[in-house]
Amino acid sequence: MSDNKMHLAAFVTAGPGRPGGWRYPGSVPGWLDARYYQDIARTLEDGRFDLAFFADILSVPDRFGSSTDTQLRNGALGSLRLDPLHVLTSMSAVTDRLGLAATVSTTYAQPFTVARSFATLDHLTNGRAAWNVVTSFQESEARNFDRDAQFPRDKRYERADEFLEVAGKLWDSWEEDALVVDTEAPLFADPEKVHAIEHKGEWFTVQGPLNVPRPPQGYPVVIQAGASAKGKDFAARWSDVIFCSHASLESAQDFYAEIKGRAAAHGRDPEQVKILPSIAPIIGPTNAIAHQMFDELFELVPPLGGLSTLAYHLDVDLSTFPLDERLPEVEVPGVEGHYREVREITEREGLTLRELGKQYGGRVEGGFIGTAPEVADGLEQWFTGGACDGFMVQAPYQPGGFEDFTRLVVPELQRRGLFRTDYEGATLRENLGLARPDRGEWTNRVPRAAAGIR
Repeated sequence: MSDNKMHLAAFVTAGPGRPGGWRYPGSVPGWLDARYYQDIARTLEDGRFDLAFFADILSVPDRFGSSTDTQLRNGALGSLRLDPLHVLTSMSAVTDRLGLAATVSTTYAQPFTVARSFATLDHLTNGRAAWNVVTSFQESEARNFDRDAQFPRDKRYERADEFLEVAGKLWDSWEEDALVVDTEAPLFADPEKVHAIEHKGEWFTVQGPLNVPRPPQGYPVVIQAGASAKGKDFAARWSDVIFCSHASLESAQDFYAEIKGRAAAHGRDPEQVKILPSIAPIIGPTNAIAHQMFDELFELVPPLGGLSTLAYHLDVDLSTFPLDERLPEVEVPGVEGHYREVREITEREGLTLRELGKQYGGRVEGGFIGTAPEVADGLEQWFTGGACDGFMVQAPYQPGGFEDFTRLVVPELQRRGLFRTDYEGATLRENLGLARPDRGEWTNRVPRAAAGIR
């Protein structure tokens, strides 16, 4: 816990969302309608959330059985996914303070385009843009971008390091006062204060400058979810916000201490790195009703839908293993944090693969099920117990899950003095308690070996 107020981000899905959640009677299938996302944005801003966050996938996953059939049939992860930057643009029109975070892959994009997009979003929202950096790991994504196979993990992170270096250079290519707009002189922009970057590296050659002035936040807020050793090191160097998934308070505490330590080892102020574990609370007027809601949602989870989602996260074809036996030890090319989580659950509860699919699809991260005060008790325990700086809140079904949390849990947290009653500032950085980076800040985050050759 880095200050006395927790931070809240909403994990919004531009598609069906959690396995089975789209079938729940309270779910609204408005995924293709801008008004759907605008209503969610209003709800989140009314609840004083720091930001709305959108993950992204660049394919319909086919990791389960080498086919998209299971994904599409069950409305599982990635079966439908709109471009998050366009969704955020629609949400920005009805909000003034809510941060807006989109996922863009460094493996299948170019630094100039991404730097320009987020600088534009930051200007048009008066400093509310955030970029969730991913490296992508699915072969199906590679095949959508003229590649037969994915880059190895080490290469993906090497490319990501250089990608963020170039983005930082481009955001810094305009000095703060370079845009003059003097109609009498006339002088539109001072050419002495707009600089080419002349970057030549292993992955990118970029001349610059950017054709957008420096963003209001200096750099848009950078988000990352590193779980492997390589990913955690990358996140500790580059990220302002790190989100994660944990099956227990103890594992969350261990991760929190490790990331803060890694950030300090890289010369960063650990207070400037916010860690937000993912939760999916189910809230009811009584504990019994909340558990009844959980049971109803759990029954709607198709085991193969949950397994296909897990297969995507692990990047392992789980269709090759017997459904009524336990998941064996496997090498995981994908998200190591999810693998550790399911291994912990499997060993603790003795689940078969079929049972694991249903459990994974219907899991409630953090185990927060109950009345608003009971859920707030759990969040307070994690927050004050050195496990997090706040939470990444998933809705068990959209949009009602966000409405329940905002209407019931947020006031309880506010009564306890754990969460803001109004926004502290105008920009996302101000509301997160993050300093605005000076020009050249990117040089402190590049790996030393790489910085020496460029």
